[in-house]
Amino acid sequence: MKKPPVEHHLSCRVYYEDTDAGGIVYHANYLKFAERGRTEYLRAVGYDHHKVSADFGLLLVVKHIEIDYRAPARLDDVLEVATEVLEIGNTSMVMRQSISRKKAVLAELKVVIVAITPAGKAMRWPPQLRQIFN
Repeated sequence: MKKPPVEHHLSCRVYYEDTDAGGIVYHANYLKFAERGRTEYLRAVGYDHHKVSADFGLLLVVKHIEIDYRAPARLDDVLEVATEVLEIGNTSMVMRQSISRKKAVLAELKVVIVAITPAGKAMRWPPQLRQIFN
């Protein structure tokens, strides 16, 4: 598989459905933008969620997330979601993400992802994935 990029970038636009009555992105929707960034990061290294499940019998779930909101995004803004792996443990991985508009950081996230079996039990990272994320 491909070596992971130091940082993966995804561009996305803010649509009406992402905003509140004032045209500002609703706070929970930053989590959706971040999820898209993590999903596209996986694709960039040659794995999507289906392939991870089929090849290794594991699921990737969010265990913990921290978000620091700095400034609002608004209707029709073009955002950039940057994603990178900070560290990988036996069963978990820490990722850092930022959501920006024209280089101005609007939100920063720290996300802990855990590898689990379909039954919900924590599972060690397979060597192939560990090598990609290390």
